Amino acid sequence: MSPDVPLLNDYKQDFFLKRFPQTVLGGPRLRLGFYAPPYVYVNQIILFLMPWVLGGIGTLLYQLGILKDYYTASLSGGLMLFTAFVIQFTSLYAQNKSATVQRMLTTDILAEEDEHEFTSCAGAETVKFLIPGKKYIANIVFHSVLAGLVCALGTWYLLPNRITLLYGSIGGTAPLFVFGWITLCIGEYSLIVNTATETATFQPQDTYEITPLMRPIYIFFFVSVDLAHRLLVMFIISAGTAIISYYIPSTIGVLLFMTGFGLLLSLNLSDMSFVFKHSMMKHRVGNKSEALPSGSEKLFMWKECVLYIIVLVLALLETSLLHQFAGFSQISKSSSQDIVGYILMMLLIIVWILKEIQSIYIFGIFRNPFYPKDVQTVTVFLEKQTKLLKIGVVRRILLTLVSPFAMIAFLSLDSSLQELHSFSVSIGFTRAFRMVWQNTENALLETAIVSAVHLLISSSDLWWNRSLNTGIRLLLVGVMRDRLIQFISKLQFAATVLVTSWTEKKQRRKTTTILCILNIIFSPFVMVIIFISTLLSSPLLPLFTLPVFLVGFPRPIQVWPGAVGTTACVCADTVYYYQMVPSLTAALQTAISSGSLGLLLPGSHYLGRFQDRLIWIMILERGYTYCCINIKGLELQETSCHTAEAQRVDEVFDSAFEQEEYTKVCSLNEHFGNVLTPCTVLPVRLYSDARIVLSGIIDSHENLKEFKGDLVKVLVWILIQYCAKRPTLQEDIHKSESKRETPLVILPASNTSPRPKSPEDTDSLDSKTFEDWSDDNIFDDEPTIKKGKEGKKQLKDFPGTNLPIPGSVDSQRVGDHSTGTVPENSLYKAVMLGYPAVDKGKQEDKAYVPLMDFSCSYSHLLSLPEEWRSNCMPKAIMKELSSLFPEDWYQFVLRQLECFYSEEKASTLLEEIAKDKVLKDFYVHTVMTCYFGLIGIDNVTPSPGHILRVFNGVLPWSGALDWLTEKPELLQLTLKAFRYTLKLMVDKASLGSIEDFKELASCLHEYESDWYIGLISDEKWKESILQEKPCLFALGYDPNMGVYTGRVLTLQELLIQVGKLNAEAVRGQWANLSWELLYATNDDEERYSIQAHPLLLRNLTVQAADPPLGYPIYSSKPLCIRLY
Repeated sequence: MSPDVPLLNDYKQDFFLKRFPQTVLGGPRLRLGFYAPPYVYVNQIILFLMPWVLGGIGTLLYQLGILKDYYTASLSGGLMLFTAFVIQFTSLYAQNKSATVQRMLTTDILAEEDEHEFTSCAGAETVKFLIPGKKYIANIVFHSVLAGLVCALGTWYLLPNRITLLYGSIGGTAPLFVFGWITLCIGEYSLIVNTATETATFQPQDTYEITPLMRPIYIFFFVSVDLAHRLLVMFIISAGTAIISYYIPSTIGVLLFMTGFGLLLSLNLSDMSFVFKHSMMKHRVGNKSEALPSGSEKLFMWKECVLYIIVLVLALLETSLLHQFAGFSQISKSSSQDIVGYILMMLLIIVWILKEIQSIYIFGIFRNPFYPKDVQTVTVFLEKQTKLLKIGVVRRILLTLVSPFAMIAFLSLDSSLQELHSFSVSIGFTRAFRMVWQNTENALLETAIVSAVHLLISSSDLWWNRSLNTGIRLLLVGVMRDRLIQFISKLQFAATVLVTSWTEKKQRRKTTTILCILNIIFSPFVMVIIFISTLLSSPLLPLFTLPVFLVGFPRPIQVWPGAVGTTACVCADTVYYYQMVPSLTAALQTAISSGSLGLLLPGSHYLGRFQDRLIWIMILERGYTYCCINIKGLELQETSCHTAEAQRVDEVFDSAFEQEEYTKVCSLNEHFGNVLTPCTVLPVRLYSDARIVLSGIIDSHENLKEFKGDLVKVLVWILIQYCAKRPTLQEDIHKSESKRETPLVILPASNTSPRPKSPEDTDSLDSKTFEDWSDDNIFDDEPTIKKGKEGKKQLKDFPGTNLPIPGSVDSQRVGDHSTGTVPENSLYKAVMLGYPAVDKGKQEDKAYVPLMDFSCSYSHLLSLPEEWRSNCMPKAIMKELSSLFPEDWYQFVLRQLECFYSEEKASTLLEEIAKDKVLKDFYVHTVMTCYFGLIGIDNVTPSPGHILRVFNGVLPWSGALDWLTEKPELLQLTLKAFRYTLKLMVDKASLGSIEDFKELASCLHEYESDWYIGLISDEKWKESILQEKPCLFALGYDPNMGVYTGRVLTLQELLIQVGKLNAEAVRGQWANLSWELLYATNDDEERYSIQAHPLLLRNLTVQAADPPLGYPIYSSKPLCIRLY
């Protein structure tokens, strides 16, 4: 990446420079894209400063001692109210006065939207441009009244004497007075004059004009808090205490209520309601098709119901007994709670140690000496990880069963629950009982800290012990824990952005030095920004991902509104992620349960890596014994930026997991500054993707010469297997066993008079047909087939036509297999198909095909379909090709069939069938016609380009081309045989030659059962992946390298490396992405903020955002994982 990549292109810079002042100032358009008279800008400045002028009148009278403070506020508010009505009615008058004219059409759409015509300083067009006005009369009144109220409160709040009493100096009063009134002017202008456009896309239809209220409401909120915070707090406390005391007067009732609902609300209620709803529907309808999906059946079984009921009963029983015990004696209660506190601290230490030894690094810095060093193979890794998994089971039991009951005991013994409940007690303990189940690990940490502080600071005079009950203490500790984790993550993120902007040469810009110096000089202000961002739990936004930090807008953890998994940029590679997700989910269940992924919090992000696949995992929800995750898959077609960051990801994982035996026991993490921290490896069943070069194999003359012979053999095997596995074969076997008659058949070749010569028999070829097979296109990976003219299609069946057969009786149906009968339509097909068209009444001039019997009564069971027996080739060519037919291989394949019930008779019957000359002639005709259609008219050794074209489905022109294309099923079998033969050639060149027929048949059976050999673009390729076919193979050509390539996918259990990402780095980059795309409309594909950043993984993070901001190619629905 060049350091001179622009942050914004020229057009976006002009757009941004026009929009940004509008946003900052609340709506004034001080920069236009066209020429405007000076009075347009002067009028906007006057309207902007009007509230300051009106408030200044009241402020001056107050400072002179003429008016009291509340009279001053009322005077300024009244003047602002009057001015607002004047402004709004002026706009209304201008709109009614202006006449509607027909504007001339212009070709410049942007100019038509932006340009305005001004006639005078107070003209109608000028007023309409400055003051667009309100849609409704009610809003005119409401917004004007609100403007007066905000001005009154602002005037009172910004009185100089009042500010001086607060700061004690004029130096603090003057800046606050000036910036305070600028803020008021911004809010008033947005409310009564014009509102700035906040976003460029996805802007809601503001029907009720709510957007102008946002800035004034912020001002009103901050001003009113200073006036009425005490009254508001007292009212909430009093009302809350009265309501709780009224509805739940008993302390034991409140305690049981908190315990029970704390557990119930921590369960996966969505799955429970889903199962219950479908169960009720199934019971009412009584339809078995309404069964639950298999995933839900696995997630919610009856054992879970029993477990939850037992835990709930035990928790309620423990709470009630301990609460009654605590009421007996103050001494026994205090000492008992201290003992439980010691137990909780011991549990915290044990659980923390068991969690840290599960991952590759301790604290993300020191390598774990207990973690297996050899993680190259699955079997070796699983053997070495067995002990860690057993330790993980112990940790799971401690977290799921022991810790919750220990914390319930600690809470039940607290003295605050023995007295009349206050609002603070209810809030604190309700949250505490909920956290015990919702997030046990964090609750254990908070409870242990509160217990330790209580034991260390026993003085009752301290504010901590005197004014706060245990529930509020837990709440404060929980807030501090959450904000401390956020602060550390944000600080690490900010330091990474700042340091790498200088150390990474590709990130260094001309302004980098200045920005680094400013960050050092104003480091206290930067820390304040980070602190405010942490306090508000909003993302730290690095502007354009430069070291210019802002407080992002507070937003939920899920950035884009919408259901998870509903959007993704689906492409051909999506299927690889779809196949691996079930196995990955099972592996994640084990890893999360054992603690290998560290502290699990909603909003945590993890990155998995395997070969060219990048898996983005996000934690959506966490509860008791479950968590919900979202899995995204990033694109496989790697760009330069994608490749650069993927290589850094590989380096980070390789340095962690590919350790040598002589490595130090506690080595350090070499990539500690990276936002990615390796955690563990997961055994997942997925496809490994191997790309092999076939040069030297596919272009070898010897291999290509053997290819022709093998092709005939594979065609024989494919067609015989097809006939043997037809669905109606077993029914025909039963019929044949009951009716042992010999059916009449029609031979495709005859010794009758020659037929007239057709255009297909000639050697002259149409020039248009050769265009599909020109040498200019021999290296295309997936060429397309161009259809020939419809006029070349052969004649088909003509029902209702009767052909007299000399010496025969009236025809019966062929299903009867009666001697001396033949089906009418089949006979006509055999006679007419492949002959030129003749006039009606002249059929008697045609030669007839003689009727012959199968020598074996079972031969018709393996006979080819009737429409495949038709003749389309000259007799001389067929006679020449028939010599290539492998009769010994044909008989071998027939004798190996297993399609008869009676095993003792099978060998005898198959022997008879193999000797049936009529059946063999059928196969010779069909096989060699298909062979001719694949190889072409010349019957020469095929070239590598020929192999590639036919593999991709583009057959050469020949007399058999139309014949094959009219039979889709036979065409697919022919292409299948060709592709099997290519794979056979590759295997023979790689693994050695085939010794005998048995080995060849075994190889073909393996292709049939364990392989899919075809095109990557075919739907069957995707279906084979989803069905988890063991192996897949495809042929291609790399035009850049000039080599033929093979792609082999192999399904096996392999290791995926997983690391934890800095969640605040992800949120910060997504916040900047949202700002750039939705506000600055900076969608340039080469913009700075999307370029590769090896430490921040900026390009990968942008991809992983939900569309339309990001573009993952796969995004799952919320997946529920059970953690027991």
